[in-house]
Amino acid sequence: MAGGGKSRFASDAFGIATTPAPPLKRRGEQTPRKVLLERAAAMRKNPTEPERRLWMALRDKRFEGYKFRRQAVIGSRIVDFFCPAKALVIEVDGDTHDPEEDLRRDAIMKREFGFETLRFTNLDVVRNLEGVLTVLQLKLPMLNDRWEGYGRKIDQR
Repeated sequence: MAGGGKSRFASDAFGIATTPAPPLKRRGEQTPRKVLLERAAAMRKNPTEPERRLWMALRDKRFEGYKFRRQAVIGSRIVDFFCPAKALVIEVDGDTHDPEEDLRRDAIMKREFGFETLRFTNLDVVRNLEGVLTVLQLKLPMLNDRWEGYGRKIDQR
């Protein structure tokens, strides 16, 4: 970059500039909810390629009849995808993710909200979307419904 400064854009696994990198904050410092909602809206408008591909399979209850949200704000986090009926968070991770930090954050998500997290890499989604969907197809029925009577609609003939 000209002038030797750092780029204000994050890169995905393919080295493509994506969304602006979030400003750094100190550990334990909370980002105001309004800021998180604005950031999530911006991220929905400019998804990474792997997120876009997975969203095409999950949106509009296309996947097994489950409703998914993308770039959902949960507590002080923005998660890539969320299935509210099954309390399942799905994260699509690029090369910059720290596995130890991710495990810590996933444990907090489970402890504070009761939401389980599944993680896939960008390459998993791009190179093996069917495999990712198979994992989800196997996992979702194993999770309890958060609301009585909710779940896949089954033909009752």
